[in-house]
Amino acid sequence: MTDFVLEAELREKTGRAETRRLRRTGKIPAVIYGGGKQNLPVVLDYNDTAKMMKDEHFFTSMLEVNVKGSRGKNTVLLKDTQWDPIYDTPRHLDFFRVSSEDSVTVEVPVVAINYEKCPGISEGGLLDIVRHTLEVTSRADAIPEHIEIDCSNLEIGDSVHIDDVVLPEGAEVVHEMNFTVINLAAPKKAEPEPELEAAEGAEEGAEEGGEAGEESTEASEE
Repeated sequence: MTDFVLEAELREKTGRAETRRLRRTGKIPAVIYGGGKQNLPVVLDYNDTAKMMKDEHFFTSMLEVNVKGSRGKNTVLLKDTQWDPIYDTPRHLDFFRVSSEDSVTVEVPVVAINYEKCPGISEGGLLDIVRHTLEVTSRADAIPEHIEIDCSNLEIGDSVHIDDVVLPEGAEVVHEMNFTVINLAAPKKAEPEPELEAAEGAEEGAEEGGEAGEESTEASEE
């Protein structure tokens, strides 16, 4: 069972000219592949699909694609999205066929929680999320929506490594090195502005020049 159901139609033609034509008519070209079956070029409604893609869970969920004129249900994962480099809108989607029992590996977002309560933040520390996503392996029907990391006890200089992260049951992050996921960095020291430094330097120079002049006058008077 999935929360996302997309309606699609078969694409009879492929190629750049056809995909440009489809986009102009408010459609998104896509392809369904894998599962020991032939590739299935399809087209989706842009507005309906873009609305679903605003939910981050869309990218880590099993999806159902109903293709008009095609037999059977297509249960898939979104494997790749081509984005418009200027408008940041989806231009093409790749769907991979899966079943609920399949083991899959997907990028899952990292979410830091309770960081506003940690001692390091109250002392002016800065939370640095080094890894915004983790490559998680799990059953296709049990992909976590995100990975929560509790930061409530972090002090300045502390780090959270992958071995410290509590993963949902059945999820795994395969790794050889105990890499850093989150840092709590020391606050940055404010650097004086160049103009202010120049002004202060000029004032100091003027004061030194004045003192030298006074000494010279006193010496001549003697």
